Amino acid sequence: MGRTYSWMTAGLVLTAVIAALTASNPAALDFAYRNSLVLILVQFGVVMFLSFAIQRVNSLVAGVLFMAYAAVTGMTFSLILQRYTGADVTAAFATSAVTFGAMSLYGYLTKRNLSAMGSFLMYALIGVVVAMLVNFFLHSAGLSLAISIVGVLLFAALTAYDTNRLRQMALTGMQGEAAEKGAIYGALQLYLDFINMFLFLLQLFAGGRRN
Repeated sequence: MGRTYSWMTAGLVLTAVIAALTASNPAALDFAYRNSLVLILVQFGVVMFLSFAIQRVNSLVAGVLFMAYAAVTGMTFSLILQRYTGADVTAAFATSAVTFGAMSLYGYLTKRNLSAMGSFLMYALIGVVVAMLVNFFLHSAGLSLAISIVGVLLFAALTAYDTNRLRQMALTGMQGEAAEKGAIYGALQLYLDFINMFLFLLQLFAGGRRN
């Protein structure tokens, strides 16, 4: 698990650095604006590849792809964060860090096998995505608030679930190349949990301030 958290932390740091550099450079920010759809498609493609084909590549390629994903996410974040105040971003990040840490610790220490939660969480994730697509057309403030609350709760639960699942995998005694690829894939899962929790919290904090 130590390697998993190390990879995840490296990814988050790279995302933050790239987001800050892009936001402070008008040319880079303009590039991100003009190519935002391409960046999103690249993000989606890398996640899909690592999710379904990680066993076909070595750990070096998997690590490079994960860090590339983190860098591209930093560029897209530079666009998203333009809409929020520094206070909102700081509050959302601090809350995300505390919540993630607590839920990951629970997932690691609990003696319960949380695998039974998997199907429920997957259906809940699909429900959130569908609700977001519907609200894209409705522009409902109430629905947006509900989606953000459910999103935070969902990714908090996913943090515990993914940590528990990764711990169960670690207990199988994987070593060498397989263990390193498992650590990178696990880092991607936890990275996505943290990032999505942060985004939903950001919407909650910003929405509360506007109200």
